[in-house]
Amino acid sequence: MLENMKNRRTIRKYTTQDIPDTLLNELLEIAARASNTGNMQLYSVVITHDKANKEKLAPAHFNQPMITTAPVVLTFCADANRFVKWAEQRKAVAGFDNFQTFIASTIDAMLFAQCFCTAAEEKGLGICYLGTTAYNADKIIEALSLPRLVVPIVTVTVGYPDGMPEQVERLPLDAVIHQETYTDYTPASIDALYRDKEELEVNKQFVRENEKETLAQVFTDVRYTKANNEYFSDVLLKVLKDQGFMK
Repeated sequence: MLENMKNRRTIRKYTTQDIPDTLLNELLEIAARASNTGNMQLYSVVITHDKANKEKLAPAHFNQPMITTAPVVLTFCADANRFVKWAEQRKAVAGFDNFQTFIASTIDAMLFAQCFCTAAEEKGLGICYLGTTAYNADKIIEALSLPRLVVPIVTVTVGYPDGMPEQVERLPLDAVIHQETYTDYTPASIDALYRDKEELEVNKQFVRENEKETLAQVFTDVRYTKANNEYFSDVLLKVLKDQGFMK
């Protein structure tokens, strides 16, 4: 299992082979053993098999082909709705309509999602996380009929891999580990930590094709611009208010 985790790849192309419901349910049952806040399990997942429903979700994910070509699309949600309804039916008052609960349920949803993905890869399936979920949460809420106190956090496409892509690079471990206290980065340490990433030919090609001077500029000027970050921040904040997690 550790070797599989070391060698994992993000899979964006899938065969037409279906995933049996028995296997999918087994993986979700395993994932439900993940740690969570106070054993409240403040998460849920919407499973999308139907082609028409995948096509309904696709625009919210900028029409990335994985949405419509994967046999299964899973939308993992922060969900306080179920717990609050249970509390109300048991003469308890749950003060969960707040940002703290959103953070707790987001952590729960991500732990659940990652445990599912680890189990799925161990069974020979491929997965792809879609970060677009948070960008267009409002559109996904509409497509999936999500009620108050439910917000989509991350979408995962799942299927049997159609080929095995190259493993993408990661920063050296020194880039993310701090012993005892946080040691801030110096210009010299930044140069050292990012050197190998910047020297990869594929990343040099990104710089050239985007007509930029540095790889960092590809990220800040093209992929994740300030304007887009601020726009999608406003969208998500409105979603949290509309869904009852913020006043």
